[in-house]
Amino acid sequence: MSRSLVIKATAGMDAPERCSQAFTVAAVAVAAGAAVSLWLTGESAWFALPGRAAEFSLPEAAPLPDLLTGILAGGRVTVCSQCAARRSFGPEDVIDGIRIAGAAVFVDEVLADDAQALVY
Repeated sequence: MSRSLVIKATAGMDAPERCSQAFTVAAVAVAAGAAVSLWLTGESAWFALPGRAAEFSLPEAAPLPDLLTGILAGGRVTVCSQCAARRSFGPEDVIDGIRIAGAAVFVDEVLADDAQALVY
């Protein structure tokens, strides 16, 4: 696959189906060999913290910790810097392999040649 996939997750436990869809699509795309960048924004930002994904539950959905592990194994996960700041956490608080970055980095990723962006 030559196209990269940038996925912005805007939902967390407040909208579990939408949240699960974002993580599922990202994990499946990584497994398919795509270059994947998952952005955690809004309430999904909480899942950058250790143990938070384990608190998520949705019937008939893959466990969020498993999806996140798969995404981190072959893709990139970024937390919106403003979202992290509003929730009072920083780079030292997030799961290893997750970065915090701002809108300029997101815009660079989605405007790259052959990039496809999805928002959930």
